[in-house]
Amino acid sequence: MTQSTLQPEQWLANFGLDQFRPGQKLVIEAIMDGRDTLCIMPTGGGKSLCYQLPTIAREGVTIVISPLIALMKDQVDSLTATNIPATFINSTLSGDEQQSRINGMVAGEYQLVYIAPERLRSSSFMRAVQRTKIQLLAVDEAHCISQWGHDFRPDYARLGKFRERIGNPQTVALTATATSFVQEDICKILNLSSPSKFVTGFARSNLSITVKSPRANSDKDRQLIEFLNSRKGCGIIYASTRKSCEHLVDLLEDQIDRTIAFYHAGLASDQRRKVQELFMSGETEIIVATNAFGMGIDKPDLRFVIHYNLPGSIEAYYQEAGRAGRDGLPSDCLMLYSFQDKFIQEFFIENSYPSRDTIRKVYAYLCSIPDDPIEMTLQEVKDELGLQVGTTGIATCENLLEKANAIERLDSRQNSAGIRIDSDLPTLVDFLPREATKRRHVMRGLERVVGDLRGERVMFQPKWLAQQLDMDWSAVTRQIKQIVNLPMVDYIPPFRGRAIHVVDRMKRFSELEIDFAELARRQKAEYEKLESVIKFATTRRCRQLEILEYFGDPERKHCRNCDNCGSNLKATGKVSSEKFGDPMSCLYAAQVALSGTARTHGRFGKTVIAQMLTGSTSKKMQQLGLNRISTFGLLKPLRQTDVVALMDFLIEKGHIEQIEQTKFRPTTKVAASGRMLMSGERFVDLTTQLPMNLVSKLSSVFKGKQPHLVDNAKPQLSDQPDTMQLTKTTETVFSDHQVDDTLVETEPPASLTDTPDAELEAELDDELNDSVGYDPMLDFSNLDQSSDQDSVDSPAEQETATETPAELADAPPSPAKSNRSIDVPDIGGEPSVTRIDLPAPSLVQPSFYWTWRQFAVEGYALEHVIQSRQLDRSKIVAHLTQAVEQQFPVESSWVMSNEKIEKIAAFVAQNPGRRISGLLSELPDEILTEEFILYSKCETRDAN
Repeated sequence: MTQSTLQPEQWLANFGLDQFRPGQKLVIEAIMDGRDTLCIMPTGGGKSLCYQLPTIAREGVTIVISPLIALMKDQVDSLTATNIPATFINSTLSGDEQQSRINGMVAGEYQLVYIAPERLRSSSFMRAVQRTKIQLLAVDEAHCISQWGHDFRPDYARLGKFRERIGNPQTVALTATATSFVQEDICKILNLSSPSKFVTGFARSNLSITVKSPRANSDKDRQLIEFLNSRKGCGIIYASTRKSCEHLVDLLEDQIDRTIAFYHAGLASDQRRKVQELFMSGETEIIVATNAFGMGIDKPDLRFVIHYNLPGSIEAYYQEAGRAGRDGLPSDCLMLYSFQDKFIQEFFIENSYPSRDTIRKVYAYLCSIPDDPIEMTLQEVKDELGLQVGTTGIATCENLLEKANAIERLDSRQNSAGIRIDSDLPTLVDFLPREATKRRHVMRGLERVVGDLRGERVMFQPKWLAQQLDMDWSAVTRQIKQIVNLPMVDYIPPFRGRAIHVVDRMKRFSELEIDFAELARRQKAEYEKLESVIKFATTRRCRQLEILEYFGDPERKHCRNCDNCGSNLKATGKVSSEKFGDPMSCLYAAQVALSGTARTHGRFGKTVIAQMLTGSTSKKMQQLGLNRISTFGLLKPLRQTDVVALMDFLIEKGHIEQIEQTKFRPTTKVAASGRMLMSGERFVDLTTQLPMNLVSKLSSVFKGKQPHLVDNAKPQLSDQPDTMQLTKTTETVFSDHQVDDTLVETEPPASLTDTPDAELEAELDDELNDSVGYDPMLDFSNLDQSSDQDSVDSPAEQETATETPAELADAPPSPAKSNRSIDVPDIGGEPSVTRIDLPAPSLVQPSFYWTWRQFAVEGYALEHVIQSRQLDRSKIVAHLTQAVEQQFPVESSWVMSNEKIEKIAAFVAQNPGRRISGLLSELPDEILTEEFILYSKCETRDAN
């Protein structure tokens, strides 16, 4: 390509600009120097200019891979308005118009050509590209390449092969959000040659980021209405579920004088398009949407973005929040954080990682359908199988099966057929009888369709092929039916819409290569991303600083514009991480909250405990007897919302555990670290961690109050968060033997030493947890985890999945270390008693522990555990298998009938001495893999 001798600034006028945004010039210079480049720049940072300017400064065509048709059209309209020749090629155009634009691309009539990644499946397009003078390949929204990204799309993963086929042209990959893992994936899959990497411009000084923590949904709605009534202009409200979107529109239509609409993937495509057009034109001022709305929305005058629910990752949050203020004017980003929102995101993660048995059932069902291709929606597959997972889980199953080469997912809106030739021979004609002249003629035509795309599915129009062969399509079809007898040829008849092709119906599920260990690692990463968002929502530091550090921005500094920076300025007169307030007063309040939690013995949630600690005079306190607990009213100077905020902090730090014996009605108990904090064995300077306003209030109302501290646990304050000084070595203090779970507390603060009498203890034992009522907003039948971006060429795909929750990576304390034992009635037999050890307390018990406990300790039957834990049977079995591996006592009969156990025992007896792994592929259909593994591990344990 011919390099321009002009400097980048000299081309700015072509775009109606007079200066670069931060980071743009460095990226443009790297591209104009001919280097492969990775550009991580936030939403609104001006990524498009980074490849558009070098394009017009040099000769040749830039091909832009873009995921959305709406985005393509907007970009092309903007470029042509400034007399820059550009076009797009996608399925909204007629066949003749597509061919006309392809011809123009080859002739060099355009400088930029926008396509969707699915376009690369077309052999005719590939042949045209190979005749085109390409100066640059630009991959927009490049995080879609990586399965570590938050919007993985399989067709993006093919871009590395495409780049190789067209001679590895200079390439720039651009995205708004990418962690180090995603960046490495992008460079590896695209095979970039020593790319220049730019992680820049993340700071958005015009954005004011605020996080509020409403105590309930009613409070959340009130704060939302107050915010909207105090702000002018248009904006987006993001909610996690479709039902939440519709609820908010109904609520706000009566409360605010603004035009408002909702948008989610459950709407028909024409509805979504109309809603988006009205919003972009300004006729609709506010959109309430799931994450299905946003990518490609280039509306510069958004004055606010609100997150009504917690997003699933920092990447998703900043990409969505970054849509505000793209014109550079002051704009607001508000998050209404509720700890309960975490359950929604955890559901999404669990639903995106279906169990091995669920994947097996989906595969077996698809193999049983005689149609080829299979034209069924995700919902239809779900309904036919009666699975508990949502359509996202079905999509994940199909994604995994496709990666294992068991199925192909096809997308054709033009009644196309598909052909794949798995052979490198110049021609397969010689494999056909010489007298079969028509068949050989059709074979040559199919080989011309495939061209050099051997080994890949190529879509084509039957009518076009028939015209090329000068034959009727019915005659062509008859010949193809004979040709597909060749093992190297795989053919799919014409179909409409989206469909599935099963590659080999005789292949057993056990033979598929699905890396479940890798999927477990990916699921763990999803949970870690969720924890990062919670940390961001609860931090006292500058919020933008948290984001910049997460993405590794080298220019990170305080924004002086978020709620935390504002609180610092108000409290100290400067933006700083320095502590202020009284550490002893804050620690005293925390110890009181922990003591109050301990005295309720895990029977109530945080709201009821907060009411008790603040001395509520409600009838509930008297009915429950909580007004007779010694900690009643000790935090009376505080509001209940203040105490709930304090308890949320203690929960987030692991000092208080929330346990879901009933779904979405968590009770609270003091964790091991909380007991040490409560008993004075450790000192923590909470002024460096609690929210500023809470520190100020605690320091004021409890001034002079002294927390309980054992000898030598002196407060040597540190600027580092979570710093603590202990009376003994860390190893001694944190030993499992040092913490007795039977104790309510040890040496609590003054006036907290009275214990409840026996009568009150009996009353509390009989009470149900009513601290958190059922929330109709958490109706998971309406959860919307789709990232349907109204794309025609590129349907949204979900990230790959696994069956193992992230917390299971942490092994529980070994029962051998326990200093407690309990009597457990035998389950399903004659009344008797078995003595077993419970694990010593730990900061977090893994998920499988609570499943095991309901069988072993509480004597629940399988159907009750499924209902209580809200898990399917296969997940329950997987949990019990992990319990066996951690040496917990487990019986196969908890989840299997005697008849099933006898069948497995008989199968094992028929194969003496063989390893479990060797038997898995030979299991009879009536024996599930996870059942066999559980039985085998139980038998191995008993034998030892």
